[in-house]
Amino acid sequence: MVSTSRILGPDGQPIRITELRTPQTAHMVNLQQEVGTHPSRGLTPSKLARIMDAAEHGDMNAQCALYEDMEEKDGHIMSEMGKRRRAVSGLNWDIVPPDGATAAEKNAAIELSSLMQGLDDFEDVLFDMTDAIGKGFANLEIEWHRQAGEWLPKHIDHRPQAWFQLHRGQRQEMRLRGSLGGEPLQPFGWITHTHKAKSGYLERSALFRVLVWPYLFKNYSVGDLAEFLEIYGIPMRLGKYPSGATDKEKLTLLRALSQLGHNAAGIIPIGMELDFLDAAQGDPAAFKLMIEWCEKTQSKAILGGTLTSQADGASSTNALGNVHNEVRKELRNADAKQVAKTASRDLVYPIAVLNGLTTSWERCPRLVFDIQEPEDLSTFGAALPGLVTLGIRIPRQWAQEKMAIPEPQEGEEILTGAAAAPAAPPEPAAQEKRPAPALAAATAQRAALTAADRLDDNLQPMTRAWIDRIRALVEGAESLEAIRDQLAELLPDMSIEQYADFMAQALAAAALQGRLDIVEEAARGR
Repeated sequence: MVSTSRILGPDGQPIRITELRTPQTAHMVNLQQEVGTHPSRGLTPSKLARIMDAAEHGDMNAQCALYEDMEEKDGHIMSEMGKRRRAVSGLNWDIVPPDGATAAEKNAAIELSSLMQGLDDFEDVLFDMTDAIGKGFANLEIEWHRQAGEWLPKHIDHRPQAWFQLHRGQRQEMRLRGSLGGEPLQPFGWITHTHKAKSGYLERSALFRVLVWPYLFKNYSVGDLAEFLEIYGIPMRLGKYPSGATDKEKLTLLRALSQLGHNAAGIIPIGMELDFLDAAQGDPAAFKLMIEWCEKTQSKAILGGTLTSQADGASSTNALGNVHNEVRKELRNADAKQVAKTASRDLVYPIAVLNGLTTSWERCPRLVFDIQEPEDLSTFGAALPGLVTLGIRIPRQWAQEKMAIPEPQEGEEILTGAAAAPAAPPEPAAQEKRPAPALAAATAQRAALTAADRLDDNLQPMTRAWIDRIRALVEGAESLEAIRDQLAELLPDMSIEQYADFMAQALAAAALQGRLDIVEEAARGR
């Protein structure tokens, strides 16, 4: 009798440790010996509709097999799906402790990260998990073993989608095909990743279900184009046989025509003729237009745009390409978050709990992908000093994360700026020529001159205009009272704040001029 351990899965159900060493499908010989049915052969709209209807009624075998054929036979789908899948599997990842982690939980995350780094084929596992992006779900079977006293996966193998069925209840449940109703998946024995391209039941939420119709139309157009080229791309061959020719002679002539078309050589009896006519005229543009429409639709569905897949001379620009690339990043980030959640639940948690690093799913470390785009270092570096000067409190760790600069480890060598060169001492000769008080006075004089000149340059255009207006007002006035009344109307559009600002500048200029006079007078007194 198999004993039940106290180890619980993420769903709270107990795990049978003794069953982990043997994969669940080891005894399912019928599944392992299945051969693909390839429903794409002779695919028609009516046949495709029957396949999709059967999937909605619970029979997904033909639909899953069709998805395999689509990725295998359509180079454009294969290319676009490869871009989207490798965008996730190529990301850097880390194991992080839960929020508010204790010291023990932080140490557990470090140890768990070390164990995960030891999985040589983990990048392949991530790539196999992304198979769910197109097909709705992907199941990877785990075979466990103990290595140096620790539980680790020995093999993680991708299993075909056609091996599984969905059991509908309050929630859809993934099961292995076999007995009536299917066989529930063994806890800790599977990585089950579901990836919805749209909401709804899993049978209808796969991305490839959106692509089946463009795939079908494209196949028709490619076949029609091949037939068009065969008929219209080869000159018409016309055979003439004399009257009274026998059926055998006619067959001989027909065989000769076929040989001429494919082998450029043939023989005919004396008395028969062969004529070569010009190839019939036709335009394959309609077939190419349909193929291009199908491929653009596939690119839009998979990558969210077309300009990252193929050039379009009529409308492609660098700006539009950048916009479409941003859409790709949004898709990558969304895919990565879903994959990380499944990997944390079905792989990170089992490794942690089997090795005593955690006791609950809620406090288990999680796998996260590094999806943050680093800020532009030149722009960010130029802005930070000014913000700090204004008094904005910026955490150093936040700034390093924004610039994708990792936190240095204890004892790790770090870069430092070059030490500033000390200021050169003044020349002795200059010190002897001018005593310290005289030097200070000259410095103050130069500063006052510079500030006064700057204010004078700023105020000169405005003061010149005022002086001209006041001169004209005084010359035309008959009394002092008239000058007084007209001064207020001289600049009626100027506000009180502007008057105050200009007066402050004038007072500052007067003060600087006074300082300059004092300095010059002191210099003359010496």
